[in-house]
Amino acid sequence: MREHRYPSDLSDAEWAVIEPLLPAETPLPVGGRPEKHDRRDVVDAILYVVRSGCAWRALPADFPPWQTVYAIFVRWEEDKLTFRLLDAIRQAARVQQDRDPQPSAGIMDTQSVRAADTVGRETRGYDAGKKTNGRKRFIVTDTVGFLLMVMVRPASVQDRQGALSVLLRVYHHCPRLRRVFADAGFSGQLVERARRLLRIVVQIVAKPAGQKGFAVIPRRWAVERTLAWLTSYRRLARDYERHPATSEAMIRWAAIATTTRRLARRRPATRQRARVFPEPSIA
Repeated sequence: MREHRYPSDLSDAEWAVIEPLLPAETPLPVGGRPEKHDRRDVVDAILYVVRSGCAWRALPADFPPWQTVYAIFVRWEEDKLTFRLLDAIRQAARVQQDRDPQPSAGIMDTQSVRAADTVGRETRGYDAGKKTNGRKRFIVTDTVGFLLMVMVRPASVQDRQGALSVLLRVYHHCPRLRRVFADAGFSGQLVERARRLLRIVVQIVAKPAGQKGFAVIPRRWAVERTLAWLTSYRRLARDYERHPATSEAMIRWAAIATTTRRLARRRPATRQRARVFPEPSIA
C-alpha cells in the first residue's frame, strides 16, 4: 500500500487503471537521461493542481519539481494522451454498467465561468445572459454523464454558434453517436444544420410550461451533474489558463479523475449523510 498524502492522490486501485494506459518510455537519444521521477508522482501532482487550484509553482515540495511536472503535462498533451486516457476509462466504465462501449446518444450543455487576469482579451468575452466576463465551456456527455468532448471559447460566443463546432468534434471522435439532447438555447438553425451536415439529431428538451424554481429535467440532468462535478475541482471554478486548449486539458484531467474513481469503486458514490450533533447542555 502506498502512502496517501493528499485527497487528490490516486488510490492503488485507481493507479492500476491508469498506469497501463500511459505511454511507454521513449527511447533515449545518445547521452540522454532516463526518466528520473516516478510517473505516479507526476500524475498525482497534475491532479493536485486541478483539484486544489494552486499555481504550478505552488506544488508542495514532496512532488517532483514543478518545472518537470509542467513539462510532462505539456508533452503528454501534445501527444493527445488525455484524449486516449478519457476514452479508454469511459469505455471501461460503460462496460462495467453493461452498456455498449461507444454511446449512441449524448447530452450537450454550456457553462460560462469568470476568467482570471491571466486570460488574454483575445480569448475571453462577455456573456450578457449570465453576466459573466470570461470563457464558455461547451461539453457533450453520454447519457450517464461521462464526458465525451469539451470545447472552450470566449463567453461571448452564442450557444448555437459554438455548438456546431463541438458536434463536429463529436462526429469524428464518436462515430456511433447519432442523437444529442440539448436545452432550448440550441434551438433554431443548429438543429437542421446538424442533421444535414453531420447526420446528428439534436433533440431540444425544453422546460415544462409554468415551471418555477429548480426541477430535475429528464435527459438533461446528467450533463448538469457533470458540470457540477467539474466545478468541484477548484482549478475549474474559474478559468486561469492563458490558452483555451490548456483549459480543455484541465477539464479532461478532472473528468479522468472522476471516471477513474467511479470505475475503481465499481459503484456510484453514496450520498454522505448529514451529521447531527447533540445540543450542548447548559449547566
